[in-house]
Amino acid sequence: MSLPYFISRRISKNKTGSFSTVINKIAVVSIAVALAALICTFMILKGFEDTIKQKIYSFSGHLIISKYTLSTSFENSSIVVEDSLMNGLRALPGVDYLQTYAYKAGLLKTNDEVQGVILKGLDQSFDTTAFAMHMVDGHFPKFPKEGYGTEVALSTKIANYLSLKVGDEVLVFFIQNPPRYRNLKITGIYETGLEDFDEKVILGDINLVRRINGWGENTIGGIEVFLNDPETMDEAETMVFEATSSDLYVDKVSDKYVQIFDWLRLLNRNVVIFFSLVLFVAAFNMVSILLILIMERTQMIGVLKSLGAANGLLRRIFFVNGLGLIVRGVFWGNLLGLSFCWIQDRYKIIPLDPANYYMNHVPIQFDPTAVILLNLFVIVMTAIALFIPLSVISRINPIKSIRFD
Repeated sequence: MSLPYFISRRISKNKTGSFSTVINKIAVVSIAVALAALICTFMILKGFEDTIKQKIYSFSGHLIISKYTLSTSFENSSIVVEDSLMNGLRALPGVDYLQTYAYKAGLLKTNDEVQGVILKGLDQSFDTTAFAMHMVDGHFPKFPKEGYGTEVALSTKIANYLSLKVGDEVLVFFIQNPPRYRNLKITGIYETGLEDFDEKVILGDINLVRRINGWGENTIGGIEVFLNDPETMDEAETMVFEATSSDLYVDKVSDKYVQIFDWLRLLNRNVVIFFSLVLFVAAFNMVSILLILIMERTQMIGVLKSLGAANGLLRRIFFVNGLGLIVRGVFWGNLLGLSFCWIQDRYKIIPLDPANYYMNHVPIQFDPTAVILLNLFVIVMTAIALFIPLSVISRINPIKSIRFD
């Protein structure tokens, strides 16, 4: 056992209730609270990002291919899709799968209310498994191989406004000349928490849109491209654009819903500021506490110096002492932070307003890599901060310190 470690252990074993014991506990608590706050912040932010992005990606894909047009209408210009185009897109590196879609504006009418909606026509390539997380009642519409389906899924907001439920039938009038209508059966109700979808989009069969518009079986409104890694969206956009004809437009979902992604980037910036402030406070606390411990042990430092102890040895003694407090604080910080995140993830004790946060509870996304990096960063930064009060040791005069009271 090294001498600095031995002396550090001896001075750490103070009587219960002594001033040093209280100071040590304050140091451990300050580190623990700071680390727990950082762990919770990063996991909540990661949960927000992953949950919101997953909601958008499951509804719109990562890249959207549509007919190039200056119109801002929800109803797309039609695309006659060919096998060569679809096979070429599927062969691109990083592409997971493709979905075709078509929009059609209409009015849902009940006996008492009328609601404007956008029917999003989908086919059997739609990933119902990924969308299942949004279904709150019933099941996703089934699309027949022949003809067209009349089953639809509504959002909870539309269903509540029109007082509809699973199993009901509703009349939809499609806006065109001449107007056409269909009787649709509600088989499912979904909720994403995203107003752009929940306020106006209903999900149905793309063949119904084709039938209303008089399109052929190879005509669609657009193609949604899903990637293996959303982080490669910029590179994939360039590849997809080069693989399509000049009359087609490729749009990133992050550009189409730029307000939501800007909000997420703003959250990232706030977390960086919060992280810096918490780390500064934790480091400042350690500097203050170690300085107090040094002042309390001034007589001991004077005695050791008079016996020939070098400043370097004394610095190592208090550095080991401070490092021990940091390690204990990190242990309790991990226990506190991870326990809170586990409880929130399992029991969802903190609710949110979906109208403002796109979800009804605080989300948690466990990220072991982030936890390890946070631990290392907190330990390193607070350990570096310990060198500030250690510089005081070299200024302590042995004669004056022995008589220090």
